[in-house]
This record gives sequence, C-alpha cells and structure tokens, in this order.
Amino acid sequence: MDPLANAMTTIKMAELRGKDFALVPASRVIGQALELLKTENYLLDYEIVTSTKGNEYRVKLNGRINNCGVIRPRFSVKSTEWEKYEERFLPARGVGLIVVSTSSGIISHKASKEKHVGGKLLCFVY
Repeated sequence: MDPLANAMTTIKMAELRGKDFALVPASRVIGQALELLKTENYLLDYEIVTSTKGNEYRVKLNGRINNCGVIRPRFSVKSTEWEKYEERFLPARGVGLIVVSTSSGIISHKASKEKHVGGKLLCFVY
C-alpha cells in the first residue's frame, strides 16, 4: 500500500469530476507534498480532519490540476540528470512540477536544480 499514491489518485479523480474538495489520508510526507502544491498554486488550501477512522486531509481544489500521479519506482536522481526526468514525467518544458525528497526536505525539482542537489522522485503534477 502506498498512501501517497492513494492521495494523488483521489485528488486526480476529484479534479476530473469537478469536485470542490477531496479527502486524502494523513501522513507527514503527504502533508509536506500538499504544502508544496499549495505554494505552487495547484491547490487552494488543506486542513486536517479527525475522524474515527483516523486523520485525513480535506484538500480544497481550484481546478488547476490536469494530471498528477506518483512515480514508481522511486528513482534516485543526481543534480545533473533533471532534464531526462522532466522530459519523461512532464508534458513540456516549464510546465508542471516534480516533487522530490532530498536531504533538504521535500521540495520541487526547480528548487532542487537551483540548490544543485539530487534526491528521490516522489510524484508529479501538471
């Protein structure tokens, strides 16, 4: 089971159906990825909701996501290899975002290129 994959699929399906929000499972990695998507204006906001099943994030959507998904296997990327993975997972140059787990935390591939660090690919969105 991959909670990040479940969260991305739930967000994608809610966007396709034109819903205003989506409920995704809560975890630290998902929370950091959602915060990154919020700062890049792919999401309006999110909040944690406590229920009897466990904690969930209520994600407010703004209709800006066309596609999102998790990257499996979690490829390790060197700081010099970003072009190859941008071509593979994003539709065009300068469009979209790849979320990366680095030693600096969970950041976008653009920030990772600026800092000249590599990491493991988590998910993409455009």
